[in-house]
Amino acid sequence: MTTSSPTRPLRRIALLAAAMSLAAPLALHAGAPGLDACDAGFQTILQPAPAADASRPDARAYWLDRQLLQWPQAPRQGRYRLYHSTNGQIVAAPGKPVAGADDMLVLHPHAGAVPTALAERFGFVTSGAVLSLRKADIARLPPLLTGQLLLVREDGVGHVLDATSVQLPGVLDDLYAPAGKLDDLGVTVAPSRTAFRLWAPTAQDVSVCLYDKGDSRARERVAMQRDAATGAWSVALPRDESGGYYSYLVDVNVDGVGVVRNLVTDPYSVSLTTDSRRSFIGDLTDDALKPTGWDADRAPDKVRAATDMVIYELHVRDFSRDDATVSARNRGKYLAFTESDSAGMRHLRALAQAGLTDVHLLPVFDLATVPETGCAVPKVPDAAPDSEAQQAAVMAVAARDCFNWGYEPFHFNAPEGSYASDAADGARRVVELRQMVMALHQAGLRVGMDVVYNHTTAAGQSSLSVLDRIVPGYYHRLDARGAVERSTCCDNTATEHLMMGKLMIDSVVLWAREYGIDSFRFDLMGHQPRAVMEALDRAVDAEVGHDVQLIGEGWNFGEVADGARFVQASQRSLNGSGIGTFSDRARDALRGGGPGDHGTALVADQGWLNGLVYAPNADADPNRPAADLMRAADLVRVGLAGTLSDYTMTTFDGRTVALSAIDYKGQPAGYASQPSEVVNYVENHDNQTLFDLNAYKLPRDTRREDRARVQLLGAAVTALSQGIAYFHAGIDTLRSKSMDRNSFDSGDWFNRLDWSYQDNHFGTGAPPRTDNGADYDLIKPRLADASITPTPSEIAFMRDGFRDWLAIRASSPLFRLRSAQEIRQRLHFPDAGPAQNPVLVVGHLDGAGMADAGYREAIYLINVGTSTQSATLPAQAGKAYVLHPVLRTGADERVHQARFNPRDGRFTVPARTAVVFVVE
Repeated sequence: MTTSSPTRPLRRIALLAAAMSLAAPLALHAGAPGLDACDAGFQTILQPAPAADASRPDARAYWLDRQLLQWPQAPRQGRYRLYHSTNGQIVAAPGKPVAGADDMLVLHPHAGAVPTALAERFGFVTSGAVLSLRKADIARLPPLLTGQLLLVREDGVGHVLDATSVQLPGVLDDLYAPAGKLDDLGVTVAPSRTAFRLWAPTAQDVSVCLYDKGDSRARERVAMQRDAATGAWSVALPRDESGGYYSYLVDVNVDGVGVVRNLVTDPYSVSLTTDSRRSFIGDLTDDALKPTGWDADRAPDKVRAATDMVIYELHVRDFSRDDATVSARNRGKYLAFTESDSAGMRHLRALAQAGLTDVHLLPVFDLATVPETGCAVPKVPDAAPDSEAQQAAVMAVAARDCFNWGYEPFHFNAPEGSYASDAADGARRVVELRQMVMALHQAGLRVGMDVVYNHTTAAGQSSLSVLDRIVPGYYHRLDARGAVERSTCCDNTATEHLMMGKLMIDSVVLWAREYGIDSFRFDLMGHQPRAVMEALDRAVDAEVGHDVQLIGEGWNFGEVADGARFVQASQRSLNGSGIGTFSDRARDALRGGGPGDHGTALVADQGWLNGLVYAPNADADPNRPAADLMRAADLVRVGLAGTLSDYTMTTFDGRTVALSAIDYKGQPAGYASQPSEVVNYVENHDNQTLFDLNAYKLPRDTRREDRARVQLLGAAVTALSQGIAYFHAGIDTLRSKSMDRNSFDSGDWFNRLDWSYQDNHFGTGAPPRTDNGADYDLIKPRLADASITPTPSEIAFMRDGFRDWLAIRASSPLFRLRSAQEIRQRLHFPDAGPAQNPVLVVGHLDGAGMADAGYREAIYLINVGTSTQSATLPAQAGKAYVLHPVLRTGADERVHQARFNPRDGRFTVPARTAVVFVVE
């Protein structure tokens, strides 16, 4: 199976340097006793590693379980020793005896095969020496694991031949397996009691620092006790500390650094103070953290099955930042959603009334790369549509401005403070996020959340690292030399490890239980194990007592690709799980090309929507074969049929095959078992908007009215596709990012929404040079072309036409069938095959025997051509087809030109129009 490209460019780590400016300074002095350590820098060196260890050996060996270790490529026979130093003082110079060790364990070659479970878990490890500890030494491991460990191969007289550090997750998961059952990690508040529990099995000492305020000096430091069975440290205080703040002091060995004292926040923080400096003490069930009416809040009962979901992907700041009808203090904040008469909330209510079910919020967990107070606001000049002046002003402050998509996790369980009215108050962000959820529920919308567990913003001893400064080397996925894998753009987490998987599961359960989150979208979900995602699915449903829908990016790439480390939560590997993945099959066929295209391909590689073969632009290949257009039309049908692996269809080349036998870039086009396992979309926050892509691909002389029609056709295909429908906020207002391909850090300017429907912000300056400069020769002439920019008339047409398609999807379960069997039974493409008209796709839906279908039959026809098209379907002759009720009074007057002739079953559809006829 080949890799399917992720839709987000893997470049977000560029934000790290900017975010570091928020951190406390590095403290390189010996640890001060008592309270002083609670107010010191984020890192204090207690015992530095010896200078001779500056070029320490990589971690090339794996500790499989409490008894077995594997050293890839090392000789199977030899003299092996495992050295330990409490203070990290080992020096292993080649050709010399090991120095600085406190202790040593003798290892022997393992006799027999590695147990099956271990062989499966560590199947990615290259073969080599498998070494065994003596059983009598296993009891010595807990204290040894808190110091430096070095595996050494020696010659006969004890001189070093080779040495390596050891990757510890296997032994930690084995020794401390009971930790997986802990249900009180973090802070627990009860009447007259406050308890803290932190999993830190390799720590030498842990204490908790208490603060009255987020910015006050510590008033108390309390030692914590270690539990031998779980490796967790805990303490219970005989008082209620609610409303205060805390952090941990963790003394731990860090290879190559020495023994350090890390002042660190809690990975299980439920809230924080400004810029995440300290964790907040609070019980989320406390009435003080609940807005009025919270306990009675319920999501609207709109989704009985995953395929009922119609999702609108929205960024909290984008939603209201530029909405003049929102009070100035609430713009860009959680509380903007509580202003029910604002233009934005009127927009969302209208979508809900039309058939939208869910608003999915881009990350609202605590993120590392937006200053929570004092963020910079650029002064963007009034310059030409293709000028670079706008982007220059935006990017000059991008590292410290108020905007970021938010895919840089800091604390998974706490709300982001930059969206709160007071980031310093840990309670406010909890209450206000809940107010936002309530407001959306009251508007008739469920609330989804974009979650990012596949990476952290930083690892190691960075001030933006939390997990790795508590249990070094455990929470992240390491390569064969012990370096953190970074295929996701940042430091990849390892949810295949017990406690990282538990953290992800516990986090999602918390968001569903404590914030009423109704569905979740997982960023780069293909980097998670399927088994962990299925366990998460079961856990969250059991916690809240109903089905919480899970969807995510199932792209197959990086170090886990093709099941290299485990069975992934990727498109094909999730087959049968019920968890939905985004489908690139119809997406690419509709738009043309792929999300990573640059240069001429951006223009020349047209799609089914924007002119492939039938309306070539000036850069398109004039000899492009008609078969390419028919192949694209077939892939559109694949999407309309829910991307089901076993749905059968006749293809353009005359084969009648299952969709899994149709090729998509070397992969099966159909991969899902059920329609709930596929998410259909034509644009989202990643890459260019559909409007901007069409600015490349549509012929330059395309009228702005037709540009709006092409956009509406893209939305119509998504609405008509079986599975889950997913839309990017602003697709319904012709949203443009001035052709920015990657607006994650492009500031407010390039991410604007206009709920007054006057402007889509096309031609508001050349997008940031970093990601777009190589294509400026294509971008600038288009931005300067005023004929591309829509008027309010085209925006209103798209807005109202989009709502019509939502209403059509909502009007009958025929458009959102719940099972593969129903789709196979009820959906057919009578125009498919070698004789197809490739610019006209027809789908017939049979409502016979479906009590709530509303229609005996429905037929949709999607004409992307530039002229009227017709299809004669003899099987439909004599039937009483009429235009769908929504379209009879809808926004698109052109649909009234569509005709059905019952004498011969001939349907006629005007240019660039989608219609639905029904038998009532």
